[in-house]
Amino acid sequence: IASIMNRVRDLKNKYRNEDNITDELNCTKISADTTDNSGTVNQIMMTTNNPEDWLCFLVRLEKKGIPQMDVSLLNRLIGRYSQAVTALPAEKHSQDESYARILVRFAELKALQDPEEARDQFHLARLNCKKFAFVHVAFAQFELSQGNMKKCKQLLQKAVECSAVPLEMLETALQNFHSQKTQLLSDEEK
Repeated sequence: IASIMNRVRDLKNKYRNEDNITDELNCTKISADTTDNSGTVNQIMMTTNNPEDWLCFLVRLEKKGIPQMDVSLLNRLIGRYSQAVTALPAEKHSQDESYARILVRFAELKALQDPEEARDQFHLARLNCKKFAFVHVAFAQFELSQGNMKKCKQLLQKAVECSAVPLEMLETALQNFHSQKTQLLSDEEK
């Protein structure tokens, strides 16, 4: 028993020194390892496994570069977003805004690689998180960027019909669409 207790104490000290888990989950520490982060992922999955912690981790990971310019980072991000989507059951988290943001960002990153897969991911996000206007607007923006004006307008109108909130966001996006702007929402409007 003493041997086991010593081993447990050694492991606790090792993890306390390498990764202060509370800091990781509170997003106050930036890991020196920019390539793997498997320790953080395992901690999220084994402890809280909630969308807020996943989103915080993913946003912090994304700040390490520009996915549009760094293929390695893009692939790593897509892998981690995929892991998050797999780890978070839609039935349990469909009403959670952080979960919806994970689904949308995953689709946006996929759009950089494969528009057809991105379309599937946007559809999944819209199916699972209907109540959030930003989900519909992101999908509509994707369709607009692909030159599918009719589909863009249709997505925005269906979002209004299903009472996605906030309604003002959808109205603004529709106005910008009718004004033939390339962005449905400006950064300020987002």
